[in-house]
Amino acid sequence: MTQTTPGTTPGQAPTTTPRTTTPGTTTFRTKAARTRAGRSVRHRRARQSLAAATAAAVTALAAAPAFAASELRPVPVQVQQAAGRGTLLGVTPVADLNRTEVAAFLTNAGIDASTVRHGVRGYRLTYRTLTPQGAPTTATGLLVLPKGGERRLDLVADTHGTMVHRDYAPSVAEDFGLYAPYLHAAAGRAVAAPDYLGLGKGPGLHPYMDTASSVSASLDMLRASRTAASGLGRPLTGDVYGTGFSQGGQVSMALGRALTRGADRHFRLRALAPVAGPYDLRGAEIPGLLDGRVNDISGVFYMAYFLTAQNRLHPVYADPAEAFRQPYAGYVEQLFDTRHTEEDIVTKLPGSVKELLTDDFYQRLSHPTGGLLTALKAQDGTCDWKPDVPVRLHTAAGDTDVPIANSVSCAADLARNGVTAPVVDHGKADHNGSFKLAGPQIVRWFDRLAKGSTHDSHG
Repeated sequence: MTQTTPGTTPGQAPTTTPRTTTPGTTTFRTKAARTRAGRSVRHRRARQSLAAATAAAVTALAAAPAFAASELRPVPVQVQQAAGRGTLLGVTPVADLNRTEVAAFLTNAGIDASTVRHGVRGYRLTYRTLTPQGAPTTATGLLVLPKGGERRLDLVADTHGTMVHRDYAPSVAEDFGLYAPYLHAAAGRAVAAPDYLGLGKGPGLHPYMDTASSVSASLDMLRASRTAASGLGRPLTGDVYGTGFSQGGQVSMALGRALTRGADRHFRLRALAPVAGPYDLRGAEIPGLLDGRVNDISGVFYMAYFLTAQNRLHPVYADPAEAFRQPYAGYVEQLFDTRHTEEDIVTKLPGSVKELLTDDFYQRLSHPTGGLLTALKAQDGTCDWKPDVPVRLHTAAGDTDVPIANSVSCAADLARNGVTAPVVDHGKADHNGSFKLAGPQIVRWFDRLAKGSTHDSHG
C-alpha cells in the first residue's frame, strides 16, 4: 500500500507477462520471511532509500513541467453556497500539460504511455463531506480533464493508496498521486481522484483504512466533480469507471458497491478494475504479515498507521503502551500527524512487527477480539456483493506489501455471489510495479468497454 514520496519518480517496472486466472485456480508463491535486521541496518536502509529518492527527485523535476500560479488562469466556475454533501466550495487550477509532456511524465516513471492521446488540465476541488462520526467537514481532491476529445465525458473514479503525508495526496502531489489521474485523463476521460479526509488541503487527521469515510469522501468528490466539470464546459455523461490502487483498490470496490446500490442517481457504474487492494485483512493481509509474505518494513509501517488511526474510531487499546513496546508507545501516535514523511517514520520504528508490539497484542493479531476485531471487520467484506458490471482484479505474485492472496480472496467472495472476476497476475512485479503494469491495461480495457466490446484481452 506504500507509495513514493513527493518529488520522486519510481524506477522502471519489470517487464512481465500477466496471467489471468479464475477463482480457485490462481496460484501464488509464498515468500520466505525476510531476515529481520537490527536498528543500525534499518537506519542504513532508510539512508540508502533517501539517497535514491533524492536522486530520483532531480530526474522527476526535470521531466515534469512546473507551472507557476500566475501561468494557470483563474477558473470561471460558479461555486455553491449550499451546505449539502458534495457541495463544491472552490476550484483551483493546478496543472496544464500538453500531450508530449504527459507522455514524458509517465514514461519517465516507467509507465507505458501509448494510450496518451491528449494533454490534461488539473484542478483542485474543495467540497463538503462528512467525518467518520457524521459531522460536516470539507475535503479536497483532484479533477483532471483531457484537452480535447468529446465534450461530454465519462468519469474515472480513481482512489489512491496509502499516503502518510498530506502533500502526497493527488490534488497537491508531484509524482505517484498523479500517475493514474493523468493516465486516464490523457486517454479522453474525466478523472475524479479524492484526497480522502485529512489529506491534501482537508482539515484534521486522516482516518487511515476507514472504509466508510473513504467511500463517503469519494462519493462526494464525484458530486463536486460533476458540478465543476459542467462549469468548465465539459459536462459528465454519468458513466463511472472505477479503479484504485492498494488502499484505493479496497475503496474502489466499496465505492462501486455504493454506486450499484443507488448512492447517487446521477452516476452509473460501468466497470471496476482495482489494483492490489487489501480486501481481506483478517484472512490474507494480517496472516501474510505474520508469516513473512508482507515484508518487515512495510508491515511495521502499515501496522502502526492502522492501529493509531483505528484507535480514534474504535477502542483498539486504552493506552499506547497496551499495544506498543517502549519507546515507541511514547511517540508512535504523533508520527502519524499527516506532517511526517514515510522516510522519517520508518527510521523511528523497529525492524519488525514483533519488535513493535507487546507480546500480548502481537498474539491478538492471530485471534483478534474487542475493538481490534471490530476495526478489522469494518474494513473487510468489500468484495462480498454482486456487481452487475465487469470486474477485473489486478495484482502481482511478487507483491510483498499486499499479497496476492487478497485478490484471490476477493475473487472468491465475488464468485460466491455469482460473479466471475479474473485475477490478473503481473508476476514478479513489486507493489508499485503492479500498478505501473496494470494502469495502461486498465485504460485499454475501459476503452473497449466504452465502445461496447466486452471480449477479454490483456493488452
